[in-house]
Amino acid sequence: MEYVSRAPRPPLDGLVHDIYYLAGEPPYPRLTLPAAPAPLLIVNLGAPFHIRAGNAVEAAEYADGCVVSTPTRAWDFSYPISSRSVGVHFKAWGLAPFLPMAADELRDRPATIEQVWGRPTITELRDQLAAVAEPDQMLTLLEAALTRQLRDIPGLDLVRHASAAIAATGGTVPIGDLIVARGVSSTLLARRFKQVIGVTPKRLARAHRFSTTVLALDPADPIDWADFAARAGYFDQAHFAHEFREFTGFTPTRYVEVRRRFLREHPGHVLDGWPLPAD
Repeated sequence: MEYVSRAPRPPLDGLVHDIYYLAGEPPYPRLTLPAAPAPLLIVNLGAPFHIRAGNAVEAAEYADGCVVSTPTRAWDFSYPISSRSVGVHFKAWGLAPFLPMAADELRDRPATIEQVWGRPTITELRDQLAAVAEPDQMLTLLEAALTRQLRDIPGLDLVRHASAAIAATGGTVPIGDLIVARGVSSTLLARRFKQVIGVTPKRLARAHRFSTTVLALDPADPIDWADFAARAGYFDQAHFAHEFREFTGFTPTRYVEVRRRFLREHPGHVLDGWPLPAD
């Protein structure tokens, strides 16, 4: 697959990690994506793809694209055999200024991009993207579209500062310290977090702690799970195993098996590191 990404210019750089172009044949028809503190927007330029999120039994089809707020559990993504799209990896607080609704309305319920930006806007953008061939040109068009959709959100600075502190500590900062530092009540902070990010500060901290834990894991090495859980701050191994399954969809040992399978079957692939083969 071809993958091209870049960081956007101001004012988007404070909200977005990167914008990207992805095209080609996926490594597997269906991937499991562990829950990460990273909202996502995809503008689809190929055949429809499918997502099964939250407690859904069946996957939903997305033709024009989708918007995913901070997930609380693993979700399945089914690519068409030939995939082509542009997208946005947001910072934890970065999606809200582009939404017409509170972020928690989308929690584990991805919206179509039409529901978020409207049919005329997404049709115009997809037509513009289809008229150019170079990924860099597509990313410039996407960046311009994002800038046009940008709007002010109450409480964004409060959530941004608190979220940045959570991320900087890998989710280990006491939430009470954030409340004192920002001079707000726990109720107000939780309400702003749900409106802007879709989850509470505690839930976001759990996601950061788990992501930091998993990304530090080397699937090529033998793993002492009891020691690994303790070093990650999970003093109850049963709690660690439950958290692992909720965030990845796999038991710890099964997770390592599928990571090793990906590395073995697709060494150096652009998607290696987070998505996992679901089948």
